[in-house]
This record gives sequence, structure tokens and C-alpha cells, in this order.
Amino acid sequence: MYASKVDPSATRRAIDGDAGLAGLDAAVRRVLPPALYHYLAGASDDEATHARNLRAFGDYAFLPKVLVDVSQRSLSASLFGVERNLPFGIAPMGFSRLIAPDGDIALARAATDAGIPFILSGASLTRMEEVRAAGATSWFQAYVPGEAGRIAALVDRVEAAGFDTLVITADTAVHPKHERAARHGFRSPVKPSLGLAWQGLSHPGWLRRVLLRDRLAALKFRFENMDAGQGPPVFSATLTRDIGRRDALSWHHVDAVRRRWKGKLVIKGIMTAEDAATAAQAGVDGIIVSNHGGRQLDCAASSLTALERIVERRPPLTLMYDGGIRRGADVLKTLKLGADFVFVGRPMLMAAAIGGQRGVADAIALLAQEIDIALALLGIGRLAGLARVELLRDRGASS
Repeated sequence: MYASKVDPSATRRAIDGDAGLAGLDAAVRRVLPPALYHYLAGASDDEATHARNLRAFGDYAFLPKVLVDVSQRSLSASLFGVERNLPFGIAPMGFSRLIAPDGDIALARAATDAGIPFILSGASLTRMEEVRAAGATSWFQAYVPGEAGRIAALVDRVEAAGFDTLVITADTAVHPKHERAARHGFRSPVKPSLGLAWQGLSHPGWLRRVLLRDRLAALKFRFENMDAGQGPPVFSATLTRDIGRRDALSWHHVDAVRRRWKGKLVIKGIMTAEDAATAAQAGVDGIIVSNHGGRQLDCAASSLTALERIVERRPPLTLMYDGGIRRGADVLKTLKLGADFVFVGRPMLMAAAIGGQRGVADAIALLAQEIDIALALLGIGRLAGLARVELLRDRGASS
């Protein structure tokens, strides 16, 4: 009575969804050279902040309702007045094109197909104009330098490319220490060595799909979007990465961007209620509460803890979240705690490394499926119903 036939072709996936998004880590470790894997999976210093992000979700537990008709469910969420199919998008990640074939394009197209936003990183290796053409839902995230002339030229380029949302990442005044990645040979720019050459040769799938395609074009990759013009090469034995006096960046520069930029303006990296309030006063449309996935300050609180404190003084702007989401239930906990929308980073790029655009599509579908299941089992049919479900701080849930 409950049996149904399924088209076998419809069940083929580029990634194994039976272990959830967290299960992608083991698979991508086999696919990528160690230097790239540890860059992608790692964080700064001892990686304590990254661990806090992941652990924080276990400190909360729902009290589900039962015997509720949840047969008509919807996962849609409104963001800046636009109805999105899902309550999450894809966070910005640098070096995507070196990790997955046409990584930036794959992420942008998969997001467009799913009807969710994708934020292109300023540390990306594909020209922003190409990514914007490939993905209508793409936003651009800028590593804004503390130099007025460079800011104006970059903002003008982003506008000319057709982006409608500009994200300023605010938590990168200096480069942190990524010790784990460095131990395995990853630095930026990448310095060629015999060790890295062997890593590539011992991972022929990645070598063929990324480095050897288009007659070794990958060896000529450059930082395409750090400024108004083309940036330095990714592979260099002598160059160092110029971050453009980011340690001079201040709210004064945000004011200048707000006056020049006509679209939606978002600041990513806000962790305090005071900074959230200042952002609102500066005319910023939204903030992303984020500790950069634990890749910057390694003694920072979890993003979820910061979200709670910011919500207590609810600023008059759109409140988004990034950090440590691996399950559909994590998305729902974040929304219940007060976020309007969430972004997911590492797992999506891992999925791209494993299966390209199809892999990203599978990862999006997997997370959506988990949200749908959790909604039904919580006894609510729409995200707005979270208001009727109790969420407890239950530290025993993570033990």
C-alpha cells in the first residue's frame, strides 16, 4: 500500500547524501591535493572558533508538536523583498576555481537553478562579469581596501557588472595564520614546489579536471576581483598578496560606499550588537553575523552566540547568518533564534570539488530535504510556524 516506483535515473547523485553535508569532508579529502583540502577544511591557528561554530548548534533543542496537518509544506523565505525558494544561500569562498572545475561558475549556476543567492568572493579567480552572466542570483563580496580611490573604482566595476547586492567583509584587517594549510604547502599566492607537484600528480582526477584543462590555463589564474582591474597571479614564487591597507578600513569608508552604491549594501563579519546598530545608522540594508568560519580570529565566540546577543537589541535591518551549518535543523535553529536568512559555505564548495555543478545542486537539495523533514516532524508547515515551536538551550543535547 505504501510502495511506489522511482525512476532510477532520478536517484543518481554526484554526492553521497546519506551522511549529510558533514560527510562530504571525507570524500573531498580523497579528491583534493592535501594543500587544497586543508585550506578548504581548515581554519586559523588552533581552529577553536571553527569548532565552536559547529558545536554551538548542539546546545539547542526543539520541543516538537504532534498531530498537526503538515501535508502542505513550504520552505520559501523572503529576503530584501524577494521570495526565495529556500531560506539559505551560498556564502563567499575564495580560490573556488582552483578547488573545483570552474568553481565560481558552478556555484553561481547551481544557485540560480535553485532560486537562492550566491555571494561571489572578492578572492575569486573568475572575472566577476563572467560569474554575473552565469548566475542571475549572484551577489558580490568585496575585500574593500582602506583607500578611497581604489574603493570607488571597485564599486563602479561591481555596478557595471550588474550586481544588485554588494557585501563588504569587515573582519579582515590583517591576514590570520592558517597554520594547518601552510603545513601542507598552501599559501597565497601559491609558491610552486616539488611537494605541491607531487600532490597534484598523486590526485590525477583533480589534476585533469582543474589544472590540465584548457592547456594548463589554471597555471595562469589570477585574483580577478580584488580591485577594478586584474590582480596578481595565483602561482608565484616571489610575489606577496596585497590586501590594500585593509587595516585602515573604517566606518568612514562604509559611508563613502553607501553614498556611491545604489543597490543593497550588506556588511559581513558583524559580531556585536553595537556594530550592528552602527551599520543600521550608516544606512546598511543588512548584516551577516559571521566570524568568517573561524578563519580569522581564533579566540572569537561562535557566530550563533553573537547572533543571540545581536537579536536581543534587534537592529532595524535584515539579519543574516553564516557559520557552521551542516544540517537542516541547524538552519531552523538559526531562524528561530532570529536570523532572517542563512548562508552555507564550505559544504557547497566541497560538493563542487566532488561533483561540479551537479554536486552543488545535490548539496542544496540535500539541505532542503532535511529542512523539509525537520519542519514536518516539528509539526509546522511553513517557516513562520517556528514562532509556535519552543527552542530550549539544552546543553545535554550535545553530549
